Amino acid sequence: MHVATDTDVGEPPLSEGKCPVVETEGLARRYEVGGVTVSALEDVTLRIKPREFIVVLGPSGSGKTTFLNLLGALDSPTAGRISVAGRDIGRASRRELTRFRREVVGFIFQSFNLFPELTALENVEFGFDVGHLRGGRERARETLDRVGLGARVDHFPHELSGGEQQRVAIARALVAGKPLLLADEPTGELDFRTGIQILELLHEQTHDLDTTVLVVTHNREISRVAHRVIELSSGRVVSDRPNDRPADISELRW
Repeated sequence: MHVATDTDVGEPPLSEGKCPVVETEGLARRYEVGGVTVSALEDVTLRIKPREFIVVLGPSGSGKTTFLNLLGALDSPTAGRISVAGRDIGRASRRELTRFRREVVGFIFQSFNLFPELTALENVEFGFDVGHLRGGRERARETLDRVGLGARVDHFPHELSGGEQQRVAIARALVAGKPLLLADEPTGELDFRTGIQILELLHEQTHDLDTTVLVVTHNREISRVAHRVIELSSGRVVSDRPNDRPADISELRW
């Protein structure tokens, strides 16, 4: 059995289209609940190219979050193969996966996961620190300004509204410019105007930083701006289609 090395997991990802950013084959995640096997994800086979903006649609319980957790190495598959940026993360060690998450993948969670004792600026700067990158404070200020929080950089999370806290969390995910960005309902706690602003920021990542973005949502309207739409139901892919004529983000309404 091949086990990925630190070199495998830590080397810079390919961003020129020479290999898929994400490749899965027969991917499954099953749980044992009270002696019964529950399938959260089953037989998912996908290839995702660099710089795609993908929307993953599905109702609650469809397997969307499980899929994101597997791509981000927050969970391990029960069966199948999963490769991200050329790394077989399904077989990597815990140490290698920690390095993978630090260097390759960014997360936007439904929960904000902010550090309460750090200011907005320090929370975003942390996204740079974990990657051992330089120039974090300046980049953190710029990113907070882009999400509309340039005047709130010195505020602590308890001094911010729920929507402002989510924007801090989004800025932290964006600041390091990682090759894969996973967003779980990133506009769920935001008003429409701010939600549109965040979608514009996410969309820009695929052009400005060669980032591949996967947005999980139940909001079908958001799928109109995607390059590709993947629909899940009961843990299985029921539709995987390109969007040949994506709408402009300014056209969205919800």
